[in-house]
Amino acid sequence: MAEKKKETRGALRTLGLFLLPIIILAGVIALFLNTGGGVHFAVPAPIEDLTIERVILTRWHIEIVVRNSGPEDVTIAQVVVNEGVRPFSMEPEFTIPRLGTASVHIDYGWVEGEAYVITIFTSNAIPFNVEIPVAFETPQSSGANLLGFTLIGLYVGVIPIFLGIFWLPALRRLSHVWMTFLTALTAGLLIFLGVDTFVEAIAQTGAVPNPFQGFGLIAIGGVGIFMLLAAISQREANLRRSESAKRLAVAYMIALGIGLHNLGEGLAIGAAYNVGEIALGTFLVVGFIIQNITEGLGIIAPILRERTSVKNLALLGLLGGGPAILGTWLGGFSPSATMAVFFLGIGTGAIFEVVYEIAKLLQRDTAKRPAPIVIFSGVLSGMLLLWVTGLLVK
Repeated sequence: MAEKKKETRGALRTLGLFLLPIIILAGVIALFLNTGGGVHFAVPAPIEDLTIERVILTRWHIEIVVRNSGPEDVTIAQVVVNEGVRPFSMEPEFTIPRLGTASVHIDYGWVEGEAYVITIFTSNAIPFNVEIPVAFETPQSSGANLLGFTLIGLYVGVIPIFLGIFWLPALRRLSHVWMTFLTALTAGLLIFLGVDTFVEAIAQTGAVPNPFQGFGLIAIGGVGIFMLLAAISQREANLRRSESAKRLAVAYMIALGIGLHNLGEGLAIGAAYNVGEIALGTFLVVGFIIQNITEGLGIIAPILRERTSVKNLALLGLLGGGPAILGTWLGGFSPSATMAVFFLGIGTGAIFEVVYEIAKLLQRDTAKRPAPIVIFSGVLSGMLLLWVTGLLVK
């Protein structure tokens, strides 16, 4: 009993020593906020920042979803549409707390195809502009629209991935050298996809509200999924499974990495349709269809020598292409730059971890018969292949 009390006192003492610096730090912060640190300067102008997260156009109505990205509360005082002051309402209220969101509702008879500039003024007369290049009724969550975006996801992700998988019987007739080449080509495809996804994530950080730190989201998503997949891979290796099972596991990881990339593609396509850029959306769909058939080839590269069930092939195709459907739903109905950047960061980390797994696979396959030229040409060919197909997308 005495030993138990002693252990309890020791634990409480440890907890107290741990909390003491935190309590002192909280006191220092409170002192600084109350005294200003001894420096007294008048603020020349209020610091306000609004991020326009979404514009929703419905018949005779405009809704603008805004987020307060500044350090203090912001109050919306006036709305101007094409240089004309318009009555408006706010939901939930006119004053938006820090990091809070609100909807600005404007009853306005907009004309389809016309351009509009909306200026939102705060109570401190600070303007924030919203540009609508082409007015277009925003897709709503209806059964018809849901079906439409599902079909787009099928066209972009699922169908071309499965078409690439259908090459499996023909590719199994190739020699060992050609199979090594195809595995290296898969690595090249993924390297290109990883770089492309990372660049796309960086490009979209400008639309992320500053407090959410877009680059931080990329790092958290990328490093987190990389380490998670590496841990799963290590666990699989420790199970001492057969070579066939290990290769199938690599194929599933490739499908996962490609699937996360296709999720980002779906987000881009859905967002394009959401704002009425139908021509751009159609262009992206056709380009991604052509590009993604090569991704199906990459998924099956590790299992060319193995007997694989139809069930596994079906799951691999759905894992690689299915996320494109989810992406079109999210991008089409509720586009969010913050969400897009985070998912693109996850996709980047997953793809590069899979490249690492393929590198280990190539090392095992060529341990007895090194083929540096074959690997070099395969990686370079994979990157060039996606660069060429990317000419139809970019």
